[in-house]
Amino acid sequence: MPGFRRRLRALALAGLAASGCARLHYFQPDARIGPGSTEALPATADSVLITAGRHYNHHSGIFCLVWGRHYRRVWAAPATVPVLHLATAMPGGLKPGKSGGGFQSISMTLTGPQNREYALRALDKEPRKTLPFLLRHSFLLNVVRDATSAANPYGAFTVPPLAQAAGVPHTRPRLVYIRQDETGLGPNSERFRGKVALLEEKYNALASCTPDLAGAADFVGGEAMLKNVYTHPSHFIDQPAFLRARLLDVWLGDWDRHEGQWQWAAFPEPGGRVRYRGIPKDRDQVYFRFDDGAIPWLAARPFIASQFQTFKPTYGYLPGLVFQARFIDQRGLSQMTRADFLRVATDLQRRLPDSLIDRAAHCLPPAAFALEGPRLATALKARRDALPQAAEAFYLTLTHEPTLGGTAQPERFVVQRYPDSTTVRVFSPVQNQQLAGDSLRFRRTYFTAETHELTLDGLGGDDVFEVTTTGAGKPIRVLLYGGEGHDRLRLQGSSRRLHLFDEASDMTAAGAHRPSLPKKKHRAYNRLNDD
Repeated sequence: MPGFRRRLRALALAGLAASGCARLHYFQPDARIGPGSTEALPATADSVLITAGRHYNHHSGIFCLVWGRHYRRVWAAPATVPVLHLATAMPGGLKPGKSGGGFQSISMTLTGPQNREYALRALDKEPRKTLPFLLRHSFLLNVVRDATSAANPYGAFTVPPLAQAAGVPHTRPRLVYIRQDETGLGPNSERFRGKVALLEEKYNALASCTPDLAGAADFVGGEAMLKNVYTHPSHFIDQPAFLRARLLDVWLGDWDRHEGQWQWAAFPEPGGRVRYRGIPKDRDQVYFRFDDGAIPWLAARPFIASQFQTFKPTYGYLPGLVFQARFIDQRGLSQMTRADFLRVATDLQRRLPDSLIDRAAHCLPPAAFALEGPRLATALKARRDALPQAAEAFYLTLTHEPTLGGTAQPERFVVQRYPDSTTVRVFSPVQNQQLAGDSLRFRRTYFTAETHELTLDGLGGDDVFEVTTTGAGKPIRVLLYGGEGHDRLRLQGSSRRLHLFDEASDMTAAGAHRPSLPKKKHRAYNRLNDD
């Protein structure tokens, strides 16, 4: 995943400074522990005693001083989990589907009745593919493997009751153990044997719809959603709901919320409009603990890899915590004001009482709760109490240099600039062809005290930019990108701090500089991921 590649770069210097080779047998061969764990598992066994990854806890005190203790004891703590039986795991049974996983996850899809799909994902990671081929047998592989211990292996199981109370859609993960002689997973059987895995239903089929998503007409991935939003002005992200989900992420310390970590429920609206509500998935990085060793502490500094924020009673460096999600945040929170952020944060405080937090912490396996439960609950309560302040810091991070985009349709951008603020309105063609003119689909005022630079990207269609500057002060710097089509500029007042970029160079007006070609580093607003 993108975050892991940045972690790799942060640790590369330290790893390359050491010598030696990657350990041949790094991972535990079988998650089972206790009496009989070295013998064949009886066919009728329903549960086993396991550890998520005891290999992370086989290090000296000096090693932990340098690299961090992380959650090593939790990875080595015993837990009783059910054995995966495909025929009975879900009503109607499960069958193997396609392989999955990115650069480090070991995962696959299982299919059930009514086209329902389930993700099976090992708790432990194998980040070998994140390294260049020549380094995959070096000591550096040991370093990046060990970094997995910074994640709480059972943290995802505390999230459902918290998300439910917060009003955020969520998955319902279950722990399972895959037998050493498992053959029912098809070609993937060998990859999973002896491992502990997370099993959860995906939001792909309408049969998977939960009561909190009643009325959804479809489930789509992030790229499909963005294609529709960029193409049709009538398709839009449910921004208040997305803000609620993102503030929940911030509260949980979940730094890895990039655009690939979301599924989207599509809701039909009157007038042919479609609203998309985000569904978080893959809660692998909640309660992340990284900076408790000398080298990880250095790596997590703002000038190196600030996204690796350790979960503590205080929030730490907010721009780092939300860094991974900046691409989807820019598109999903563009209309949310400071008042919106504070209102939702206050509502979440009300919805997340101490009793609920204590109950969620007990979703950890008993041995893991004994190690981390009280500390986790204390930190969540402190972070809840400080959530409005964190929400405001999040807001200020987003509003510093915002970027707004149009669609493939012709639009009218009306920009009114004042010394202390700039108001942007975006009008799109009305959907009812019997009516004339256009309709307002976006309005937002940016304040000079908060916003350093504002970018508007017209994208497709013959767009019109109407820019009016009032007053003699210093307005917010505005960058206009014409995009495809024949674009027009209507300018009133000064063109100071107004910069024009257009491929066709036809976006001209008296008193304004001729547009320049877009800078090479400029990436159009309508890309589908944070490439």
